[in-house]
Amino acid sequence: ESPKAGKSGKSSKEGQDTVESEQISFRKNSLVAVPSTVSAKIKVPVSQPIVKKDKQQNSSRFSASNNRELQKLPSLKDVPPADQKKFFIQKLCQCCVLFDFVSDPLSELKSRLASSTLIYEFFLRFLESADFQSNIAKKYIDQKFVLQLLKLFDSEDPQERDFLKTTLHRIYGKFLGLRAYIRKQINNIFYRFIYETEHHNGIAELLEILGSIINGFALPLKEEHKIFLLKVLLPFVYHPQLAYCGVQFLEKDSTPTEPVVMALLKCWPKTHSPKEVMFLNKLEAILDVIEPSEFVKTMEPLFRQLAKCVSSPHFQVAERALYYWNNEYVMSLISDNAAKILPIMFPSLYHNSKTHWNKIIHGLIYNALKLFIEMKQKLFDDCTQQSKAEKLKEKLKMEVREEAWVKIENLAKANPQVLKTRSHPTSDGENHLCAGNSQVLPPQQWQLHPSRCSQQDGVLAPSSIPPSLTPQLTCQEVP
Repeated sequence: ESPKAGKSGKSSKEGQDTVESEQISFRKNSLVAVPSTVSAKIKVPVSQPIVKKDKQQNSSRFSASNNRELQKLPSLKDVPPADQKKFFIQKLCQCCVLFDFVSDPLSELKSRLASSTLIYEFFLRFLESADFQSNIAKKYIDQKFVLQLLKLFDSEDPQERDFLKTTLHRIYGKFLGLRAYIRKQINNIFYRFIYETEHHNGIAELLEILGSIINGFALPLKEEHKIFLLKVLLPFVYHPQLAYCGVQFLEKDSTPTEPVVMALLKCWPKTHSPKEVMFLNKLEAILDVIEPSEFVKTMEPLFRQLAKCVSSPHFQVAERALYYWNNEYVMSLISDNAAKILPIMFPSLYHNSKTHWNKIIHGLIYNALKLFIEMKQKLFDDCTQQSKAEKLKEKLKMEVREEAWVKIENLAKANPQVLKTRSHPTSDGENHLCAGNSQVLPPQQWQLHPSRCSQQDGVLAPSSIPPSLTPQLTCQEVP
């Protein structure tokens, strides 16, 4: 490192770079190679190399270093002419700043909830107070108040909806005269959701309230309650809260069991596996409270759907369906009706015990088959023999189909109209089978269905060939 380089604070590396640049420039001027020791002592007047600094990438917008507030500037026509240029520049600077006029929705929601939480808590303490007198409060908590309260259930804040749910439940319990009105207005919200808007944020909370209301229904159930179940609740099959409401209804009265189960099967999801698992959960909850007489009415379509679920490639769906065999009450229902259930479930269980990709499913299927063997040994053997017979029948059917195609090919080969052909070489050296002036495919390449071929006097009638297939038979080369 040279003394001058040390004084200037440059590193040895920078000094070497300078020497090399001087050496290169000297060579360009004199075209004579100079030793490095000599060139280091000779001072050649060269320009200082320009070191390019990395330019920091920035957007085309003007970016302020800190947050800026929008200042209201006077209009240019209202300021003196001497100040117009200054204010014009300030206005241009404001145009370069991107102001965000949208406030944070979460912070706004928190600030709004902070004030409303105190109101909800105070009102709940007021309703739950031991000194609360509904006779005096009914003057203020009337139908109009309840209607406004129900409108708030469409709030986007889940915590506020939870407060509303508790508040409405307390009002329903304290004011007997408002119960029918509350149920009617909830029905109206559901009807509007089902048939008009298809959007409401508080459906889940309202279904939870209805679950508690249904639990308090007196027996026997009124006809309006059954209509409410069939017309209002059943369209909400995709909501998890429906299972609780449906179970509460069926515990009170088992007569609507069949329409409830059939509604679930009718709306069963085909391509959405998480929803399918949810439906299996609902169905098992209903089976836990179903009466044996009602189970007989729905067991065949129900277990046909379960057989499809067991065969599902999604292992969670198959696993959830096979967990039904761990339910003691469901197994008692299956045992009483095994003669009809086992023939429905056996093909799916037997096939997937060997072909399913998941080992956990194999274990659950073996468990289900073992329970069926312990339940009805003779019936299980009959189903096994029937399954083997069906496989043999399918194999024979395939053989008959192959023989039919071989027969068609032989008839085509024996057709004198097709065999009147001559072989002649073409310009490209290939041979073509010609009938008249058209080229004909050999029978092995005919793609005809047996139903489209008619046999007349032992030959394949060419009139049976559809016109749409004629180009396939006349315009291809045969080696």
